[in-house]
Amino acid sequence: MNANLYTVFRDRFHSSMDRPFLVVPGGPTWTYSELDETTARISAVLRDHGVTKGERVVVQVAKSPMAVALYLACLRVGAVYVPLNDGYAPAEVTFFVDDAEPAVVVLDPQAPRPEGADSLLTLDAAGAGTLALFVRDASPDGELAVMNGDDRAAMCYTSGTTGRSKGAILTTGNLTSNAVTLHEVWGFEPGDVLLHILPVFHVHGLFVALHTALLNASTVVFLPRFDVDAVLAALPSASVVMGVPTHYARLLADGRMDRDACRSIRLFVSGSAPLLSADFDAFHTRTGHVILERYGMTETGMITSNPLDGERVAGSVGYALPGVDVRVVTDDGTLAAPGEAGAVEVRGPNVFAGYWKLPDKTTEAFRPDGFFVTGDIGEMAADGRLTLVGRASDLIISGGYNIYPKELELLIDEMPGVNESAVVGIAHPDYGECVVAFVVGSAPAVEDVRSHLTDRLARFKHPRAVIGVEELPRNAMGKVQKNVLRATHANLFRQVPTDTTR
Repeated sequence: MNANLYTVFRDRFHSSMDRPFLVVPGGPTWTYSELDETTARISAVLRDHGVTKGERVVVQVAKSPMAVALYLACLRVGAVYVPLNDGYAPAEVTFFVDDAEPAVVVLDPQAPRPEGADSLLTLDAAGAGTLALFVRDASPDGELAVMNGDDRAAMCYTSGTTGRSKGAILTTGNLTSNAVTLHEVWGFEPGDVLLHILPVFHVHGLFVALHTALLNASTVVFLPRFDVDAVLAALPSASVVMGVPTHYARLLADGRMDRDACRSIRLFVSGSAPLLSADFDAFHTRTGHVILERYGMTETGMITSNPLDGERVAGSVGYALPGVDVRVVTDDGTLAAPGEAGAVEVRGPNVFAGYWKLPDKTTEAFRPDGFFVTGDIGEMAADGRLTLVGRASDLIISGGYNIYPKELELLIDEMPGVNESAVVGIAHPDYGECVVAFVVGSAPAVEDVRSHLTDRLARFKHPRAVIGVEELPRNAMGKVQKNVLRATHANLFRQVPTDTTR
């Protein structure tokens, strides 16, 4: 049996070929039949350019229906699809091309040609470029590469916020298992329409959103970018929305986002970054909907989810997906007690095959029993519900004490005038690191924050400084870049006197 993921999709949509697949408001509509033919034509172009099973195809293009078709064509050929953030600078693209050693690179026509891109195709936001020209003249190639579950299907580079980006290799089995599981646990049903507001260079928008829609033969309302007006206009035609916390915060900032605006929606999903409890509650109050928060990462796809039917808890990422094992362990490797913070580790068919050309990093990332070390710190309740505390790389060690930023952020966010906060450790000559809180909104005085935390958190956890900022630095998926905050304020505590008040 051919495990090619495209065959899995086509088996689901083959009886719905006349149904709209991608609908771009004010733009083109692609039926499933047109999608199937276009991907077959792109397959022919890729093969003509030397792309065979297992070869990498590096892609940095704007979101468009042709970009989706290019990805699916790579699945047909058995190539390894390597999506790049379209905001990467030329020097970054050169690094990825040099590292991935692709057979073909696909870029925007205006982008500079990176060194090492021996075979280059172009594609712009309108679907034009040399790729489109070749596709127009190509005959459809109906051949589908024969794949098994262990064959490589994609390679996604980690964000690199803590060092050099690493290429996470995702197999056909990884992608298929995650897609089928999510389609089931989120209750996709006939007639569901997905409102797609995410980029397509990332696991969330490319794999989670599109894969579940394809398995359901759903119509996808395909917005080129997130825009509040466009989202509000499209909501009545959709039933499922997947977004990041920033999207929901911006929708809440618009008075038109209310129960009537989302009367057709059955499910809102949030991920890629923590959802503020205040936004979770405000969204429920305003719309009547309880956002379903889930947890995943580049190397694993989705790991946990709050239940479709059952209580969705603010700040919690829910329970392990079926077939996925999740555990929380202490520093000595033993299972953490319920409610005790520890390292989150995961094992299952969704977990990646390893890092490209980095065997030592791959070995370091796995325990001897096959569990992947996520780098996240979490707490697991007795019933298996997981709550994330923060990243291990964000752990603050001050005066020998471990401090997890999330517990401070939750309490600081409660304070009047505070919209959101980020807590980091800044180097200190006496304590090693000291706690600093960055606050969006009306920044309270450090004494007021300490007073607010009194009797709620140990004194050694209290921030030494509170800094007001207009906004927190974020990456393309809305994750706060604490490394930027640390680097920008690295000299905050240089040559300060020893503090004896803690």
